[in-house]
Amino acid sequence: MRNSSQLCGLNLLVWLGPNYSPLTPRPPRLEDHEILLKFQDPASRNLAFNQLVRKYQRKVYWHVRKMVVDHDDADDLTQDVFIKVWKHLENFRQDAALFTWIYRIATNECLNFLSSKRRKFLLPLTDVGAELAAKIEADPAIAGDEIELKLQQAILRLPDKQRLVFNLRYYDEMPYEQMAEVTGTSVGALKASYHHAVKKVEDYVTRVTAD
Repeated sequence: MRNSSQLCGLNLLVWLGPNYSPLTPRPPRLEDHEILLKFQDPASRNLAFNQLVRKYQRKVYWHVRKMVVDHDDADDLTQDVFIKVWKHLENFRQDAALFTWIYRIATNECLNFLSSKRRKFLLPLTDVGAELAAKIEADPAIAGDEIELKLQQAILRLPDKQRLVFNLRYYDEMPYEQMAEVTGTSVGALKASYHHAVKKVEDYVTRVTAD
């Protein structure tokens, strides 16, 4: 796990301001268009980015965590996401919603991480799924909940991109149109992928429950 106090060579206290302390009252939450406007001004850029991180870091973390399972990996990747957001936000064209754009970055980071891990250790898809399933079984948040454990085991047996589609639709309840912007996939293909994913999950849960 990398040092969480540094991002892109910037100390987190720079984002929060030189007079920040945990007891400092948080400023009112800004709307996305206000964040983007303030980010364009060098005088308010750090404040704007701090607002963006506060607003979206939890959602990004859990989006990533559902894909990579491990907390430390998810924490590192979440930092990587916001590093890229910091680097490229100035050139954000606003042809999509801000959060959709951030989700797209997070999604690419997840898929690249899983692909890189598979190549690095020469692991087939099933072995990566088994490794993630073992981490799920050890997760205290799930321990003792047999139904949730079986559901998570079923989801982890899906191919990465199909698992992504399932998570976006089932957990995030994201509209297909927004999913298309995040994944770069047509609505029709996403609907088909989600349908197949649901069928695989249902079949697995039914089979292991019967056993």
